[in-house]
Amino acid sequence: MSRPTIKADLLAASRTSYDQMMALCHQLAHPEADFSFVITDKMTEVHWQRDKNVRDVLIHLYEWHQLVLTWVRANQAGQVQPFFPPPYNWRTYGKLNQTFIAQHQATTLASAEALLANSHREMMTLVATLSNEALFTKQYFSWTGTTALGSYFVSSLSSHYDWASKKIKRQLKADKIK
Repeated sequence: MSRPTIKADLLAASRTSYDQMMALCHQLAHPEADFSFVITDKMTEVHWQRDKNVRDVLIHLYEWHQLVLTWVRANQAGQVQPFFPPPYNWRTYGKLNQTFIAQHQATTLASAEALLANSHREMMTLVATLSNEALFTKQYFSWTGTTALGSYFVSSLSSHYDWASKKIKRQLKADKIK
């Protein structure tokens, strides 16, 4: 599916990608077990090492929803706030991702699923309240800089769910090999 550029497509893509991702999670033979797929030399992105299991992936998605929700709500209320909490920024957000996972080591898979389901609903509700113009016009809001607000939603909803699905599919493939 192409990257959404209107609200209706963003909502549809996000709903579809979320449902597909969760269906993949429920197909795993041992959803609470650590991933057993082989990490190859071509898998250089940090997340391959960072996320040890499905819970870590779902928590990562949940925490990014929280970043967006907190940022949008604060700025809509007139409280100027950067996207990342201090001291993090676009150059150091990898460390924030590590922090998210570390904070949730005691979180169960069931709790991670519930947290994500709730934050997904909150994100979808927030998107529904915004116009196409507010979502997809660059610099519509001063606090989004040169980026359209919709880009943040696409990245943390449909595109992020597609990323997670690829990881889960990798584990499903590993389960079949065993």
